[in-house]
Amino acid sequence: MSAPNEKFDTVIIGSGAGGLAAAICLARAGQKVLVLEQHYVPGGWCHSFHLNGQRFSPGVHYIGLLGKGESTRTLYEGLGVANDMVFFRMNKKGYEHCWIQNEKIDLPAGLDELYESLAVKFPAEKKRLKKYLQLIKKVSRQIQLIPKMSGLWDNITIPFRTKDMGKYGLFSLKRVLDWHIKDPLLKAVLSIQCGDHGLPPFKASFPVHCAVMEHYFEGAYYPMGGGAGIVKAMTTGLKRHEGEIRTAQKVKKILVKDKCAFGVELHDGKQIFADRVISNADPAMTYSKMIDPEHLSKGLTKRLSKTKYSVTSLILFVTVDMDVTKAGMDLGNIWYLKNQEVDGLYLDMISKNILDGDEFPGVFISCTTLKDPGSFNGRYHSFELVTFIDYESFAEFNHSGDYHGENYTRFKEKIIEKFLNNLEKVLPGVKNKIVQAELGTPKTNEHYLNTTRGSVYGTEKSFMQIGPFAFSNKSEIKNLFLCGASTLSHGVGGATYSGVNAAAKILNCKSDDLLRPDVNQTLRIYDAEDESGWPAWLHQKIADKKRRFKEIKAFNLKPELVKDEV
Repeated sequence: MSAPNEKFDTVIIGSGAGGLAAAICLARAGQKVLVLEQHYVPGGWCHSFHLNGQRFSPGVHYIGLLGKGESTRTLYEGLGVANDMVFFRMNKKGYEHCWIQNEKIDLPAGLDELYESLAVKFPAEKKRLKKYLQLIKKVSRQIQLIPKMSGLWDNITIPFRTKDMGKYGLFSLKRVLDWHIKDPLLKAVLSIQCGDHGLPPFKASFPVHCAVMEHYFEGAYYPMGGGAGIVKAMTTGLKRHEGEIRTAQKVKKILVKDKCAFGVELHDGKQIFADRVISNADPAMTYSKMIDPEHLSKGLTKRLSKTKYSVTSLILFVTVDMDVTKAGMDLGNIWYLKNQEVDGLYLDMISKNILDGDEFPGVFISCTTLKDPGSFNGRYHSFELVTFIDYESFAEFNHSGDYHGENYTRFKEKIIEKFLNNLEKVLPGVKNKIVQAELGTPKTNEHYLNTTRGSVYGTEKSFMQIGPFAFSNKSEIKNLFLCGASTLSHGVGGATYSGVNAAAKILNCKSDDLLRPDVNQTLRIYDAEDESGWPAWLHQKIADKKRRFKEIKAFNLKPELVKDEV
């Protein structure tokens, strides 16, 4: 509980990746920083939780660009948190598996490897495919150039250095795909990662999709400890610089006087004062819920009324008692689509009648106990299944104070059954091996993550809400700043960079100034499928995990009492 009249240099609302990154940068610069988190654990979408001893991470499923010199690795090393992180490299031959109707197509790590693999499957598309993949890479690299432009020469040459971005930047993914690729199945494969930004090809901004695809061109990784592994490293880094984080502290109001933020008020009435405030909450939560309307300009109020939010989700957390590797499962993610009409599937998924049919038309499936070997107890495997839906699918529960009633429970049970039918298609016989199955809904997202309409990616990533049209880190209210998925970019890496950018605005410097190379920081990466490369401590950790599990079974202990150390 906060003491009366506490004063900080900066108070940060929300402990997602953006909020924690901003806090680290400011604390490292000597500021007195406080992070307030309304959930009982920090991390936002990066947090993890346990169900009967099995760990789940609702928002972290894979991360890219962790190779030497690549941007996400540079980010963690520059923040000074890399030494406290461990990542596992996912299946290089297929970090993504596309299950489309009766076809199974792998996406391997490496741009050349991806081209060769798809060229074998689609020989008639070889030339067009090569040109398209090169375009993806060019546009993504040109997007990264734009924020770094400064000075007269850059301003003069920018049209030439970003010509591909200029040529294709205003078009949808579907339009550009149709110009380059003819085969419908290949189009589906090349747009399957739409799930990573939440828009179908006909609505998706081509540059956003380029950035997502290029992020994984060199492969994908999963953090040891799930999302909590990232959170623990960042909170440790924050405390190292004497920053403070408090959980179960919900902010009711941002204190504003004369168009200037000067602190926050908690739901219990306590006020905490600060020279500035950073909100890691989305724009609707920040401006419409935590600031009195008289402090907002007419322009901002109008903009907020027109802002669209991304899709919301259903997430099934499942534990199974079976050897999933014998059933053909590996540590690559599976995108399961009932057919190759991605646009149509998206419209089906966001239909209000989500109970129609026996299975969901599109599902993302991830086995976390394979991606993180340290979390496997030797017997039970855990899965996360995700599908997108329209928020209005839960309309009858949206205005209920207690939505955990009988109708809500029956509604969830029907949804779980549909999910399990999807999983059965991938792992035949799994429905008879279920140990536990718990469903996360849009209501769950709202309750634990405080997101508008249960949105997964903050604001919708349509053209008029990205890049220069996204919400700025610096608000129209003096000393109030924003970070998170609705600002610079979404995803774990994008949200983290947004926090660095917000800190740079406050410290009046460039983001790169806050991410100086540090030779003492080294990110540890191990191949999840190659035990021979694991260090002795990791083998010991896995052995201890299995031993503890056997003790639990032998003495009939409660598994939640014996949790993993991240």
